[in-house]
Formats: sequence, structure tokens, C-alpha cells
Amino acid sequence: MPLLLIPLVLILVVLLAIVLLPLSLVQRYRVGAARRPARGWFISLNLIAIGLSTLIFLAAAAVTNAWIADTFLYAWIGLAVGCLLGALGLALTRWEVTPHSFHYTPNRWLVLFVTLVVTARVLYGFWRSWHAWGAGLHSWSAAFGVAGSMGAGATVLGYYLAYWLGVRRRFRRFRTRLR
Repeated sequence: MPLLLIPLVLILVVLLAIVLLPLSLVQRYRVGAARRPARGWFISLNLIAIGLSTLIFLAAAAVTNAWIADTFLYAWIGLAVGCLLGALGLALTRWEVTPHSFHYTPNRWLVLFVTLVVTARVLYGFWRSWHAWGAGLHSWSAAFGVAGSMGAGATVLGYYLAYWLGVRRRFRRFRTRLR
């Protein structure tokens, strides 16, 4: 009997994640568009985390490319598009500099766009998997659109990589001016 509880718990966790997905996307937007104080340690931590995530992501895309064609290419294209969006985000960010503090507010429309890219890709993945399951396709990896999902994920990573690099550059200028 206890062995039957393990699959049940796993199914419940997956269902809970699916049910909470809209709430997490709304929270992601709210937090992403909020006014924030710039703190050096936080900026560095985010930059290190995004940099490592990007390297691991590209390594995973390279390995996946052995089974699913164009995955690595889509990842690089997504990363490039994301970096361009990040540069646009920096240009549209509202910067508030006072003699003792430095705050920034990301552009709401761009944060909404990046959030909607993720949302659209998740919904499209669900839709494609539903149709693949109904049609009984044998190539599930191709049916889920893995290469496109990797491209969308790389877009988000590229956006945040470029954005945090720009925030760090601005913060260093602010700190230098204080001295």
C-alpha cells in the first residue's frame, strides 16, 4: 500500500504545480516590474546565478542537439534575442539616483512581454503534447517542441543576463561617483 502513495504524491505535486502556474506568473510580473533599490551584493549574486544558468542551459542544449535537431541553434538565437531585449530593457528602465541611494524600476511592458513569452511557450507545449498524445505520435520529444522551448527559455536567460550586466554597470558608476 505505501508504494502506491509515491505515484499518487508525484501526480498531486505535478497537478499542484499546474494549478499554481497562473499565480506564479502573476507574481513574477509583479515582482519584475516593482521599484527596487540597487544593492551590490544582490546584483552580483543575480549576475553569477544567471551566468551559471546560461552556461548550464547551453551545455544542455548542446547535448540535446544530438537527439533533436536545431536545439543548440534555437538556444543561441533565443539567447541573442534575449540580449537585445535586455538592452532595450535597460534603455527603458527608470533610474532614480539620489546622493545616498540608487533605485531602478524595470519597464512594465517589457517585463509583461517576457512573462507572456514564457506563458505562451508553456501553453503551446501543453497544447502540442495534448495533440501528440491524442494522435499517438512516436516521437514525443519532437511533438513537445523541445527546440522551440529551448529557444524561449534562452530568450528569458539572455534578457536577464544583459539586464543584470547593465544594472551592474550603472551601479558601479553610481558607487564611483560617491567616492
